[in-house]
Amino acid sequence: MNSLQFKKNEFKKLCAIIGYKPSIVSEVIANIDKYYYEKVEVKKDKKTGEVKKYKDGTVKKRTIHPSTKELKAIQKSIKKNILAPIQLPNEIHGGVKKRSNITNAKPHKGNKYIFTTDLQDFYPNISHSYVHKTYLSLGFSNHFSNSLTKLTTWKFALPQGTPTSTHISNLVFLQTDRELIQLCNANNITYTRYVDDLTFSSPIDFKHLLNDILDIVRNNNFNLSYRKTKYKGNQTVTGINIFLNKIEAPEHIKEKSKIELETNAEQKPYSIYLNNISKENKKKGSS
Repeated sequence: MNSLQFKKNEFKKLCAIIGYKPSIVSEVIANIDKYYYEKVEVKKDKKTGEVKKYKDGTVKKRTIHPSTKELKAIQKSIKKNILAPIQLPNEIHGGVKKRSNITNAKPHKGNKYIFTTDLQDFYPNISHSYVHKTYLSLGFSNHFSNSLTKLTTWKFALPQGTPTSTHISNLVFLQTDRELIQLCNANNITYTRYVDDLTFSSPIDFKHLLNDILDIVRNNNFNLSYRKTKYKGNQTVTGINIFLNKIEAPEHIKEKSKIELETNAEQKPYSIYLNNISKENKKKGSS
């Protein structure tokens, strides 16, 4: 089989896996720009739920680029049929079925020392070449990876707001996760990651290992938000308060749930959230 025929066959294989005709996928790739739009979101504090502001009072915002129409549908199929079946370590909670910010916080329950840090500009710093290299590392052929990269990246980077982006970011960060897990397992440290939030905890002081932890992240070419890097007890982890024997929602969530119940609101998202935390507390085990 010559190279051109192999390329065609790999493209047909991808289309068969995601359930779309090659002509439709080719059209989407050829006109990729028309399948994205720009959306500005207001940033909110995970702990308080309040809108974040700069010192001068200006509201903090982020620009995301969701996909639309046929591309969004294709990406949903890529997520379901290609990305989601790839097994991820138990330490990874963001974008993983049956895991959440709640399951991310629970393993740290009862640990005296907690270290949290945040990846700066996580999605924008993931280039299309990094995504392509990740697909190759998963065993996909070069041609298959090329087409997959074209369908899941935009303007040479990983767009924020698409069905596939969180899954891809998890796969891109997987080598870093494995190095962190190895270090933590050797030093009685609990590690979890929820998208770009990294949390480490232990019953014993591990301050002497903080530089080793940060070096692993930096050496893999990811940037850290030092403003959000903290080493102290009684921290909020991905919006959840950590205690010795339980985890709890912050007070503002409890207050909003109380209002929902008192007014008999038709939709009760805060009450459902509190119930999910309660369920997690009742489960056996630490994760």
